[in-house]
Amino acid sequence: MKLKIFTKDATEKGTIELPVQFSEPSRKDLVKRAVLAIQARNRTPYGTKPMAGKRASAYVSKRRRDFKGTYGIGQSRTPRKATSRNGTRFNFVGAFAPQTVGGRQAHPPKASKIWEQKINETENRKAIRSALSSTMMQDVVKTRGHKVPSSYPFIIADDFDLVKKTADLRKILLKLGFKDELERAAVSKIRPGKGKSRGRKHKTKKSILFVTSKESDLFLAANNFPGVDIAIVEDLNAELLAPGAQVGRATLFTESAVKKLAEKKLFTSDYKGVVEKKAKVVVALVKEKNEKKTKPATALLPKKAPTKDAAKSAKPEKESEIKLTEKSKEDKQ
Repeated sequence: MKLKIFTKDATEKGTIELPVQFSEPSRKDLVKRAVLAIQARNRTPYGTKPMAGKRASAYVSKRRRDFKGTYGIGQSRTPRKATSRNGTRFNFVGAFAPQTVGGRQAHPPKASKIWEQKINETENRKAIRSALSSTMMQDVVKTRGHKVPSSYPFIIADDFDLVKKTADLRKILLKLGFKDELERAAVSKIRPGKGKSRGRKHKTKKSILFVTSKESDLFLAANNFPGVDIAIVEDLNAELLAPGAQVGRATLFTESAVKKLAEKKLFTSDYKGVVEKKAKVVVALVKEKNEKKTKPATALLPKKAPTKDAAKSAKPEKESEIKLTEKSKEDKQ
């Protein structure tokens, strides 16, 4: 599949062949799994305090003739704390048990719970490829709610990375025909429910996603648009390409980002970027082990300190050597 390349001036520069990643058949079930796994990983653990409701001294004896007991006075075996007493008779209030006022919760949420969901690497890559292919289908993008021009899908030139200001990027997008899309994303709604009082009062719609090959000035320019996201091609995931597990987000790839997808074979079964780094580390460790094995056994043994006898025998040899050298000098003279 060939796509046109548009510059900042909305003029056609040429065409480019899309790599294999964009020819993946749509799999909404896999995309949903991948998105839920990301959302679960980002979830904040929460739970009650372990000792909440358990700090009251609520022990009451159930035995006959025990002090501070409830035996024989027609009271149930609920844990209670004493508020006052008259002799051996106490006025109790239920405590500690789940059905009592101020007692513990029966089955509270625990902060130790693991929310993370696992997904196979091959499944995750297939989900990303499926989401990538859906971004290039105009009918799928429109059914998601985006208002894209008739020329969509297309690729943008690398000169987009040089755009520094939001106002300049707005003019370029208007030239390319994204006026209705920007207006659609600018409208925000007030969230129903208690989320209004929890720092998320307004709901904004997801708009265009820019994909580049590296960090550039475009990151600052695109950051001020409501609903617009920007990412490096290696950092793409299912949630960016299909927010809310709904495939078909309006996405603009730079020319270099598409080339990088093809060259590095990102998100395919042939991608070995991470494995190669691990392999280099393993090779280095194996070399170190082999070097240690090749050394002679005596070299690895610790050096022994010289014994007293050896030290004594060594001294006279040195003295005799000194005398010989002196005699040889006298003879020469």
